[in-house]
Amino acid sequence: MKQAFQTISVSTDGPGLYEFTGKAAQFLAREQAGDGLLTCFVRHTSASLVVQENADADVRKDLQDFFAALARKGMDYRHTAEGPDDMPSHIRAALTATSLAVPVQKGRALLGTWQGLYLFEHRDAPHRREVVLHYIGD
Repeated sequence: MKQAFQTISVSTDGPGLYEFTGKAAQFLAREQAGDGLLTCFVRHTSASLVVQENADADVRKDLQDFFAALARKGMDYRHTAEGPDDMPSHIRAALTATSLAVPVQKGRALLGTWQGLYLFEHRDAPHRREVVLHYIGD
């Protein structure tokens, strides 16, 4: 059984979904992964991770709009230390995921045809986000 770690950087330019499927595939190839499990973990509290459709960009835009309406700016939040998008970003992150587990077979993530791995940025300003990749397996 082997383990490998890598921290990747995902640059964002505001709210939206940023795909990192290719970076995860490169990591698995570099580590000569066999059969195992890839765990992805975001090291932030105002961004999250999702598995989502990678074919139609409207899916990602609709998700972004839905979460913006669900956790709106301008409400009477107590936590506003970093601006009006601060607390809504934390709520959106809490409603999604900070980690993903993806089965790996013969070195390939077993994602469906239209699935991709995404960092979901919830803040208005550009950020450089860190995602830790952890492979365990053959």
